[in-house]
Amino acid sequence: MPLELSLLPARFAVCRLDAGAEPPAWASRGSFSSVSRTADETSVVCEDGFVPDGVQADRGWRALKAAGPLDFGLTGVLLAIAAPLAAAGVSLFAVSTYDTDYVLVKDAAIETALAALRSAGHGVSVSESFGN
Repeated sequence: MPLELSLLPARFAVCRLDAGAEPPAWASRGSFSSVSRTADETSVVCEDGFVPDGVQADRGWRALKAAGPLDFGLTGVLLAIAAPLAAAGVSLFAVSTYDTDYVLVKDAAIETALAALRSAGHGVSVSESFGN
C-alpha cells in the first residue's frame, strides 16, 4: 500500500507528565501536539522548543504525516510505514488522529528513514508548513 507522506519541518519532543496532569499551555503551542492520558501517565508530543526545562522529555524527533483523511476501514497503514523502517533499523513513535497517522522518528535517523520509505514505494515530501 503506497502512501504519500509529508515530513513536517519542526523538531518534536515526547514528554511524560504525572498521571492525571492537566495539559499545560505549552503543550498546545506550535504546528502539532498530541496529549494522551492513561491511569499511569499523561504524555505530550509537541514542538521541542516549547518544552520547558525540567520536564521529562525525549527530544529530537521528526514527524511524518500520512496524507489523509484515511478511512477507518483501511488496514495496514501503520504496518506499511513501520515495516520498512524496522527493516532499516529505525525505531518509531506513532500518533493517530481522527483523519490520519503521524510517525515520529529520531532526527539522527531521518535520512535512513526517508530512504527506506521511498524504497518501499512511498512518496515523501518535505512540508514547509503544518498545513501541507
